[in-house]
Amino acid sequence: MKKIYVLDTNVLLQDPLAIFSFQDNEIVIPAVVLEEVDSKKRYMDEIGRNARHVARLLDSFRQLGQLHQGVLLQTGGFFRVELNHSSLNQLQKQFHEMTNDNRILAVALNLQEEENQTPDPRPVILVSKDALMRVKADALGLTAEDFLSDRVVREYSSIYPGYLKLLVPSNVIQAFYANRRLPLSLHFPNRAFYPHQFLILKDEINPSASAIGKVDADCKQLEMLVADDDPMWGVKARNAQQRMGTDLLLRDDIPLVTMTGKAGTGKTLLALAAGLFQIEDMQKYKKLLVARPIVPMGKDIGYLPGEKEEKLRPWMQPIYDNLEYLFNTKKPGDLDKILAGMGSIQVEALTYIRGRSIPGQFIIIDEAQNLTKHEVKTILTRVGEGSKIVLVGDPEQIDHPYLDESNNGLTYVVEMFKDQKLAGHIKLEKGERSVLAQLAADIL
Repeated sequence: MKKIYVLDTNVLLQDPLAIFSFQDNEIVIPAVVLEEVDSKKRYMDEIGRNARHVARLLDSFRQLGQLHQGVLLQTGGFFRVELNHSSLNQLQKQFHEMTNDNRILAVALNLQEEENQTPDPRPVILVSKDALMRVKADALGLTAEDFLSDRVVREYSSIYPGYLKLLVPSNVIQAFYANRRLPLSLHFPNRAFYPHQFLILKDEINPSASAIGKVDADCKQLEMLVADDDPMWGVKARNAQQRMGTDLLLRDDIPLVTMTGKAGTGKTLLALAAGLFQIEDMQKYKKLLVARPIVPMGKDIGYLPGEKEEKLRPWMQPIYDNLEYLFNTKKPGDLDKILAGMGSIQVEALTYIRGRSIPGQFIIIDEAQNLTKHEVKTILTRVGEGSKIVLVGDPEQIDHPYLDESNNGLTYVVEMFKDQKLAGHIKLEKGERSVLAQLAADIL
């Protein structure tokens, strides 16, 4: 049976192409949604870009017919803008204020009553990213759903971790150490692996005996890790996942590395140490470029005084904290003198990355979980020849109002690139910042 989907504004602002996600059903946009989209189109951020995209898309629909009467989409769906059903009579007993949300609810409720008077009523479903909007709809007897088509994975727990634990006979581990490689088809004939996936082999009789290897780009051999135990700028891997991350960061054949994990697992510090090691010691790259999105945690502090560098300093302070640790600075201001003298380290906001081409650099994008799919695509398409880019972040700590752990740009890249030869991923599990930081990450 076909359905009627009433879309909330936040669905369109999250995904301008959401209209095409409902197959051959009827899609209804209340007139007040157009007003809300119009109020956002002047924003100079992702929300504004999406609002302008929606406006252009709806304008193109006018060539198909009158929008208030409805037009047939290429997907087989039927789209229309609802101008009527704006009466709030049905809601006045429960919700007295004439808010935009209540107008949208009124459209869905009146459509449902109209359908109930027909011989074969169609279900009316309100689609909203706003949890309270869905709660209000449920209180009114309306069916409400979250918009899930933009999610890369249904649940964050199912995201690709980058490694796999396998129980094997002791002779397999011995053969791996002896030959420094292992044919996967011979020892794991019924298993499929991803390029650059890590395997933790444990002896099925004596679990304390183990080995860590990496699947090669063609998924034919299990290789030894290239990373040794020597510290990079005073930083040494403290656990298995950090060893895997270090291996990915030091490999020349993997230009895209993604690292996820809770706060304190060492994502940013490892990436910075690997970048400095390869730039200053090995001279593989010309420059270290570190950037992060400008998304506040909590209430925005407003405009900041000073030049561009002074304005960015509070946002970039987590990066400088890690650099101070790596350079072992003792006094305030020492780091600024070091960076000015080196000239090979650039700390930027992602605001300035559009339109650039970045060849021969080691690029670190911190807090990448606050990026949208469009933004992360923009960033990756800036990477020039001879560059390596590392995306790090914690999808469980998102400050962006329209993103969650299942639809953000970092999760998107992890899932879309997991079967590509040019990319590698690892999820760091154990916190190394402090015992308190690990406990807070686990129980709060």
